[in-house]
Amino acid sequence: MDKKILVDVYREQIRVALLENNRVAELYIEDDHNQRLIGAIYRGKVQNVLQGMNVAFVDIGLEKNAFLYVGDLNTDTEPFQFKGDDPASHQKISHKNMQIADHLKIGQEITVQIMKEAIGTKGARVSMNITLPGKYLVLLPTMDYIGVSHKIQSEEERFRLREIAKKICPPGIGIIMRTQSEGRQEEEFAEDLNFLLEQWHTVQKNERKGPVPRLLFKDENLLCYIVRDLFSSDISQMLVNDQHAYDTIRNLCGSIAPNLLQKIKLCPADVSLLQKYDVEHTITDVIRRKVWLENGGYIVIDNTEALTVIDVNTGKYVGKDDLNDTILSTNLQAARLIAQQIRLRDIGGIVIIDFIDMNSEEHKQKVIEELKEACKSDRSKVTVLGMTQLGLVELTRKKVKQRLSSLLLKPCPYCNGTGRVFTESVTLAAIEQELREYASQSSAWGFLIEAHPDVVKEWVDEQCNLLYVLSASLQKNLVVKTDANIHIESYHIHPLENKAEYEQYLQNHHDRVYVSQAT
Repeated sequence: MDKKILVDVYREQIRVALLENNRVAELYIEDDHNQRLIGAIYRGKVQNVLQGMNVAFVDIGLEKNAFLYVGDLNTDTEPFQFKGDDPASHQKISHKNMQIADHLKIGQEITVQIMKEAIGTKGARVSMNITLPGKYLVLLPTMDYIGVSHKIQSEEERFRLREIAKKICPPGIGIIMRTQSEGRQEEEFAEDLNFLLEQWHTVQKNERKGPVPRLLFKDENLLCYIVRDLFSSDISQMLVNDQHAYDTIRNLCGSIAPNLLQKIKLCPADVSLLQKYDVEHTITDVIRRKVWLENGGYIVIDNTEALTVIDVNTGKYVGKDDLNDTILSTNLQAARLIAQQIRLRDIGGIVIIDFIDMNSEEHKQKVIEELKEACKSDRSKVTVLGMTQLGLVELTRKKVKQRLSSLLLKPCPYCNGTGRVFTESVTLAAIEQELREYASQSSAWGFLIEAHPDVVKEWVDEQCNLLYVLSASLQKNLVVKTDANIHIESYHIHPLENKAEYEQYLQNHHDRVYVSQAT
């Protein structure tokens, strides 16, 4: 598989695309308003301790207080004893009976690291167990633990990597060998370790003094993440169209992966790499609810704060002969597309998929296996839980930051993010109610109403004559001006104090004005 990384810089925005066989697999966008915060280390102050929920809220200087679970504490009174490859799972066991109120007090200063960015109404999730990821290993400066990525299958290679880690790891510090460490030599790990130890010394130095809350350490920007986590030996090229970004990437790569330097290429600054490689349309596509399958079927993706729901439909595809084969073919295509879209849109948390109903257990199993296989290329952990009694497929994907659509879109100021607006009849009823309130309290000669033509079309229909009926009921003269540029939910009501003011208005507005005089 041919893989390329495109780094497109325009003004202050950095956009990065990972291409797999010229298809966009992952997209990353960062600018002054959307900074990557995962892994950032802060000195914070405990604002509240909720004993009933066993969590604490910590002020780290962001808009919302971060929350710290009891399982993410690191205390001298509860030493961790890790025996397997997943320290997090053993950590939960060691904290099973721990009460966070016994270790944290309001006003206490602590050092924490962001594990999940703020999403929706929730603040960032933080941990006191610091981790510093490198190219080939992860440094655990506060934990004495040696581990190897579970994605490395060979027991012989796992043993080799574990022995190297034991040899190079300083006392009292832990190391996890990352998936990219497979096949690497001790010299490469030593360089990576020294780089991470320097970072940790920087954190310790910044921790000693300064105002609280304050930032202690943060990766330079998206470029650091790309070099460390995306740029590997299976990438054929990394193309960059900005001199400063190019220099930054080369400096980072020279420190942690000098063997990859020859793959970094500088392109002219006036070349938009995303346009050249036809990536721009993908950015537009990731915000659409409906995504078409190759056979004419489609999927619909709806996001809520708690989960993501995906519905599969046959659409234009009617198959050839057998209905069951038509359904199976559509579901298999949908399974592959869903895995791609989840990865591309960076959808995390719970995902519920409503495939087209299948009667055959064999067909159901085929679709599940196809989905699992398609998710293997995802670098985030994806767990397909199977099919429920209602025929819905459940899966979970590790969620650490906002989905891509959150960076590209903001809630609609008209519908407040619901995706719906009031019907014309609801808006018209609101206008009539407001008019009745004004009429009962005002001595004005009449009222001018400005609204969308679709809202007041019943009023101005000569056959209905409803505007005259309303005018007579209110005992007020009414002047209606329609404007197709007004939002369908918006309207304006202005008092006309006397007939002269009304006549002056008519002189200035000849078209799309309707009048009903009460007397």
